Amino acid sequence: MERAGVPMYNGNVPDNQISPESLVTKVIATTAFQNFFNTIANGGFLLLFASIAALLWSNISPESYAHFWHKEFSLNIGSASLSHSLAHWVNDGLMTLFFFTVGLEIKREMLVGGLSDPRRAALPVAAAIGGMVFPALIYWWFNGGASSMSGWGIPIATDIAFSLAILSTLGRRIPFGIRIFLTAFAIADDLGAILVIALFYTPQIHLNYLLGGVGVCAVLFVMNRFWVRNPIGYLVMGLILWYMVAHSGLHATITGVIVSMFIPARSRYNTDVFMKMVRERLEQIKCDGDDCGYTIMVNRSHLDAVHSINVACSRVETPLQRMEHAMEPWVAYLILPLFALANAGVVLGALDLGTAALHPVTLGIIFGLAVGKPLGIIIFTWLTTKILRVNLITGATWSMILGVGFLGGIGFTMSLFISALSFTEPVFQEYAKIGIIGGSLVSGIFGYAVLRWATRNRSIS
Repeated sequence: MERAGVPMYNGNVPDNQISPESLVTKVIATTAFQNFFNTIANGGFLLLFASIAALLWSNISPESYAHFWHKEFSLNIGSASLSHSLAHWVNDGLMTLFFFTVGLEIKREMLVGGLSDPRRAALPVAAAIGGMVFPALIYWWFNGGASSMSGWGIPIATDIAFSLAILSTLGRRIPFGIRIFLTAFAIADDLGAILVIALFYTPQIHLNYLLGGVGVCAVLFVMNRFWVRNPIGYLVMGLILWYMVAHSGLHATITGVIVSMFIPARSRYNTDVFMKMVRERLEQIKCDGDDCGYTIMVNRSHLDAVHSINVACSRVETPLQRMEHAMEPWVAYLILPLFALANAGVVLGALDLGTAALHPVTLGIIFGLAVGKPLGIIIFTWLTTKILRVNLITGATWSMILGVGFLGGIGFTMSLFISALSFTEPVFQEYAKIGIIGGSLVSGIFGYAVLRWATRNRSIS
């Protein structure tokens, strides 16, 4: 198959056996969004394995599971000291980096992505709002007036890693627009969940630390205005802000989102300057005849030109893009699996499974995720198309939107995170985990089935 007269690379031929033209096509075929999609999707499968491992470990040896994750670790810097369990360091420390990456994604989407144009953003934003309102209402219906009502925020979240992982299994039969739609509304959903955590899951505020945090934000603002590109400066200020936020009463992970908003989104070179520099350096690469071969090792001029082009590439890329690309693999392949391993363990033998399955917390979360999410997403999306007179994304159908709505009901990571903030009673936390796992599993199965049926007549070539 060819596109615009250029042979498409099929991915099955080694690089040293294909033509230079096909190799160039292979390199440029992977866009920034595809890199993001592939990284998060692959991380979703690793997240699944970590969740299964947590369930097995917590039931085969519950004592060692609890002992390992509740072991105390201390961090001492001068007179300041922080001592927490290993699980707490994962949930409040490493997850701050997860929230930092989410914040970068949100900022990027609001500046240049699916949330930058109000008309383009209308559908995924509406889907995110509907996907939060309906699950919260369903949870309230099961738990209204009870002490467990504090868990209403648990079913409002979408796990972007799991949902994109399932979507990726359907391959090319899924229109590109559907991938954009799911990614955009999941990111908007993350923003909503972050706001819910900040506004409704903050027990009390200590003004002295909060004012200290405001001072750190002022320094970050100055760094942004003076276009500080070095990530070390943001890391140092981020650590100070994390300490301030952790002691102010707000959840420490919000630090990640705050710092991400100050990361510069403008590059040192504009595209015109970049293109001029690259053309000048390419002129240095001259060969005898038409075929240069492998000259970089033997021709100093060629090597210097390549190094200069590499520097130009680093300077035309914005700090926001560079940090996001650097963080995505760490989050997808290490931080989220560790979070799942530390939080997805449920000791089933210690629970009355009949009581757990029928408890309002469990039912509210399962129905909130598996029913409330798809209903809210498709109803709010439909209302937006009618009120604003906008069409669905090219290639999308309403059955596909329903399938994506079910995938939105996979609330694993953020739901587990909110459940830890919602309840002080350990048994409610266990019920919540069962509800999250059950609701996410049902949502994933229905989402896959509906999307496979909706795309049954599409070519997968």
